[in-house]
Amino acid sequence: MLKPSACLRAAFLLGAVAAAVPAAAFDLVVIVSSTSPVTTLRADQAAAIFLGQTTRLPDGTEAAPLDQTIGSPLRDQFYLRLTNKNRALVKAHWSKLVFTGRGQPPAELPDGAAIRRRVAGDPAAIGYIDSSLLDPSVRAVLVVQ
Repeated sequence: MLKPSACLRAAFLLGAVAAAVPAAAFDLVVIVSSTSPVTTLRADQAAAIFLGQTTRLPDGTEAAPLDQTIGSPLRDQFYLRLTNKNRALVKAHWSKLVFTGRGQPPAELPDGAAIRRRVAGDPAAIGYIDSSLLDPSVRAVLVVQ
C-alpha cells in the first residue's frame, strides 16, 4: 500500500507531465474568407506568407496575414510547426526584415475569434486559429501539422 505522501508525489509528477504537453492540444488551421477563391495552401506557401517572403496568395491577390499576439501559445505552436522557428527565431527574422526595409510583420489581433471575424470580412486576409473556432464564414485551407 502506498503512503499518502507517495500518492501526492505521483499525482504531482503526473500533473507536471500533463502541463508539459499542451502543445499537442492545438488543432491549428490556416483560414481565409469563405468568399476567397483560395481553397487550399501548401505549408511552404503559408510559411512564405507569414514570414514575409511573399505578399500574394496563390491566386495572385494581395495577402494580408494576421497573427495572434506575441506570447500566445497558439502563435508559438503555429510558427514552430509551420516554420520550425521558435519565438526568438521568428522575432529575429522579423527584426532583420524591418531593419532592412524589406517587410513588416503581420498585424496582430488579440485572439482566434477576432482573427476569424477579420478574415471573414476581408478576402485578402489570412490567419490561423484553433479548429474549434471554425464556422461557415471562413474556410480552412491548411491543417498545420
